[in-house]
Amino acid sequence: MYVPIKWLKDYIDLDEDIKTLADKLSDSGSHVESIITRSEGIEGVYTGKIIEIKKHPDADKLVVCKVDFKDKDLQIVTGAKNVFEGAIVPVALDGAKLHNGIEIKSGLLRGVESQGMMCSLEELGYDVSVIPKEARNGIFIFPKNTEVGADVIELLDLNEPIIEFEITPNRPDCLSIIGMALETAATLDKKIKRPSVEVKNAKGNIKDFLEDIQIDTPNCYRYYSRVLSDIKIEPSPLWMQDYLMAAGVRPISNIVDLTNFIMLELGTPMHAFDLDSLKNKKVVVREAIDGEKFKTLDGKERDLKSGDILITDGEEIIGLGGIMGGLDSEINENTKNVLIEGACFNEDNIRKTSKRLNLRSEASGRFEKGLDPNLCEISVNRMCHLAQALNIGNVIDGHIDVYKNKVEEKVIELSKEKNNNLMGIELSTEEIASILQRLEIKCQINGDIISAKVPTFRRDINIAEDLIEEVARIYGYANIEKKPLRGELSVGSRPHYREIEIRIKNFLTGLGYNEFMTYSFVSPTIFDKLNIDKDDPIRDTLNILNPLGEDYSIMRPSLIPSMIDALSKNAARFNENVAGFEIGNTFFKSQKELPEEKLKLVMGFYDIGDFYYLKESIEKILWNVGLSGFTYKRIKKSYLHTGRCAEIFYKGHSLGILGEVHPLVLKNYSMKKKVYVAELDFDFITENSINNYTFKELFKYPSIKRDFAFVMDRDIEASQIEKIAKDNGKDLLESFKVFDIYEGDNIEKGKKSLAFSLVFRSKDRTLTDDDISTISENVVKSIEKQLGAVLRS
Repeated sequence: MYVPIKWLKDYIDLDEDIKTLADKLSDSGSHVESIITRSEGIEGVYTGKIIEIKKHPDADKLVVCKVDFKDKDLQIVTGAKNVFEGAIVPVALDGAKLHNGIEIKSGLLRGVESQGMMCSLEELGYDVSVIPKEARNGIFIFPKNTEVGADVIELLDLNEPIIEFEITPNRPDCLSIIGMALETAATLDKKIKRPSVEVKNAKGNIKDFLEDIQIDTPNCYRYYSRVLSDIKIEPSPLWMQDYLMAAGVRPISNIVDLTNFIMLELGTPMHAFDLDSLKNKKVVVREAIDGEKFKTLDGKERDLKSGDILITDGEEIIGLGGIMGGLDSEINENTKNVLIEGACFNEDNIRKTSKRLNLRSEASGRFEKGLDPNLCEISVNRMCHLAQALNIGNVIDGHIDVYKNKVEEKVIELSKEKNNNLMGIELSTEEIASILQRLEIKCQINGDIISAKVPTFRRDINIAEDLIEEVARIYGYANIEKKPLRGELSVGSRPHYREIEIRIKNFLTGLGYNEFMTYSFVSPTIFDKLNIDKDDPIRDTLNILNPLGEDYSIMRPSLIPSMIDALSKNAARFNENVAGFEIGNTFFKSQKELPEEKLKLVMGFYDIGDFYYLKESIEKILWNVGLSGFTYKRIKKSYLHTGRCAEIFYKGHSLGILGEVHPLVLKNYSMKKKVYVAELDFDFITENSINNYTFKELFKYPSIKRDFAFVMDRDIEASQIEKIAKDNGKDLLESFKVFDIYEGDNIEKGKKSLAFSLVFRSKDRTLTDDDISTISENVVKSIEKQLGAVLRS
């Protein structure tokens, strides 16, 4: 934000030098980026009046001008095409210096003496982007009543410095001269003089020009409008052009310059429509329909989408709300009647539309930060006041205002104790209130409590701590006495889930697994590589709006694809006996506002072991965190080998899956080795794990072991046998373990032989054969009856 000091002085009396002022404003929170002095390096440039122009005798493109400097006449040769007799122009005399380091000397131009050089604004240090269109490719022409022989530096206020501020997004009120004047007044403890918005001698009736304003979208908070009639489009006065150029805005015409002037002055974007170009005497604010098109002021046709805010006349679009007006309703030299728009729009909506269309303007840059709807009326009336003061046209009596949900001032209570505790100093209630009132925050004191009424333009102040921050920065951080830190130290500790994570990582590392780390975003092709059906719900993933590329365009719903990919890369580099694990988030769509994240543990290896080694690894790490007593169930997964995969359960809850990767999937990953993977619900593991173990004495009494082998259908699962054994063994059964599964010779086709051990033990006595014989018989009978199995002799 460029703030010309001369403009700032219109609202506040300043006598500090520029460096002191910049330091004080930086100390109070208004960060100064730079101080610009436009007159630096320029000297010897004065105004002169061209009283005679003759052709150059030896050059068709040059003319010889006689220039009056009040006390003397000089001859100057120029190639500028826009000069004319009577024009008052800036002239660099013999010995003058320009901003680019050029020193002007009298000399001969094609044989004719030239005693100086006429200057353009660019040669006087102005950036091309702020130079008026008509002055961009020629000599700058001053207004006809400009004093001859005047110092151009003083005439154009080039000696007045400009401060460039860095404005944070939470302070859109500071994107204005008044906003920075208020900050300056609060910092220096001075009074501010508000610009006049008084409108006198308004004529006619607005209803003769504008019948109605209709708002058909909740994203337009307010629309306030007045009308100017019988206007004459011409250049703005020099002082206004200078203010605009110093603030980084190019002057265009008096009406357009007024809208830009007020936007810079008050911070509220304005727009002026050629009223006679409207097909109807009304304004309708609505949202766009997908597929609509609109040509903006820059001449580009825009493709609109639902949600974009449009300003229309009931039939045609005349403006893209909060961003840019339309080409067909722009102000031009033939404009006679003007509709002034003072509106306020939803900041999120403006931000999205501006970003999607890649169309940023001074207006959108302010609206997308959130503005105060109560400034609409002030801004429009300010424009009418200036239009009268500059005699641009007539102000029509009346206004039309649509403002459904009025924004009121917030009242926040602040206690002296809370303020002083947070700041670390002792201020009285009166001192706190006095500082806040310097920021136009009205205060009412009730004992040690301050009721602060926050103006609506300070949308960043919402809680008591925000008020304390305001008090601290205006009081001055440098004025707060340094004190040693005080407080009570507490012993830090890791949260439970972190302890469990570390224990599992350490245990897996001890088993020979390495920790892998992969990206959370993956390619949609993982589903095809895993041979997952096209209609599988897992394909309904979270897409990234601005991905690095197709390979990183979705959030991963599983860790298994990344594990297989990591193992395949290791195999391609001839790394042997590779085992890895990763603990990371997976992401899913949710009915809630934010997506759902689930923490998973994935394990995988090749050339280390088989399915049972993977199963054993899982049981070991889970036992290490206090989980045991699992059940398994066969499952079918497109990416796991049929018959070599299972789902693991703990207390009826699914913990995850494990198995051998399907050969067709391995082919998709260019893998020739057998790969085994498992993915477990780490959140559930954490919830059911323990941090502390309890220990008990070793058993005093010996155990008795019994082995059994049954021939049964090959589809019968070992977990079914285990359940029967536990139901019959009750407290005496210590363990169940399968030690052999056989299919082949001497076993009927479709059958298998399954051998298992039962270990019995009592806590309080030595068992005898009689104690367990009944249990063993019941186990055998139950297996034969329930599963149709036959005991092998």
